[in-house]
Amino acid sequence: MTDLADAHTQLSTLKGRQALITGGTTGIGRAIAVLLASEGAKVFICGRTPEHLEDALERIREVGEGDGIALDLAEPDAVRQFFEAAKACLPSPDIVVVNAAVAAGGLSDVSVEELRYAIATDFTAYLTTAHAGAELLKDKGDIVLIGSMSAHVLGPGSTVYAGIKAGIAGFSEALRRELGSKGIKVSLVEPGKTGADMQYPDVPAEKQREMIREETMLRAEDIAVGVHYLLTQPRRAVVQQLTIVPRAQEE
Repeated sequence: MTDLADAHTQLSTLKGRQALITGGTTGIGRAIAVLLASEGAKVFICGRTPEHLEDALERIREVGEGDGIALDLAEPDAVRQFFEAAKACLPSPDIVVVNAAVAAGGLSDVSVEELRYAIATDFTAYLTTAHAGAELLKDKGDIVLIGSMSAHVLGPGSTVYAGIKAGIAGFSEALRRELGSKGIKVSLVEPGKTGADMQYPDVPAEKQREMIREETMLRAEDIAVGVHYLLTQPRRAVVQQLTIVPRAQEE
């Protein structure tokens, strides 16, 4: 019998794993939830809109198992509510995907209320979700943060979003070092331009489809494949940062 031990490393399976996914009702979060469910993981998702939650769960249940709750993570008690609901559904969670985010523009283009909401959703809720995730996982599992290439591709119209995502990048790297010795893997995925509701109204649906055909924009499912990759690595290996951009994206 041929020994292939030195030909490739053995990848982990997602079958039997249990994942919490914020922002799992639309876009990248939904794509991640559907792919993980199709690979045998049980998922629990959240999103702001009951209609989007219902639609996402219908798709998830076509390929696997999942449940979820509608809430706004910008609200002070929402992260706790999400984790309490998830624990009632998932007996042994071992994956937390921190994804829920809203778009934000230039500092001089947003109101103070819009600025506070973006920070509450894209930064505060990210950190509090990671904090709750670390407490939940204890000494095993994965925390995956979905960042953005906006942290590095800086433009005058992306001040708020770029600043927040740069903060998430630094947080993720430091958290990987903090939790690694405790048995928890921390990874950051930074997508380039990706088709999603977040692109509206600047990039309408038909324009997104055109850009995907031209390969200047990714599908949300492309990011899900990247998350699948890092979740199936051996426990000794951490994909600390994964950047995924469209092949023909120039900026």
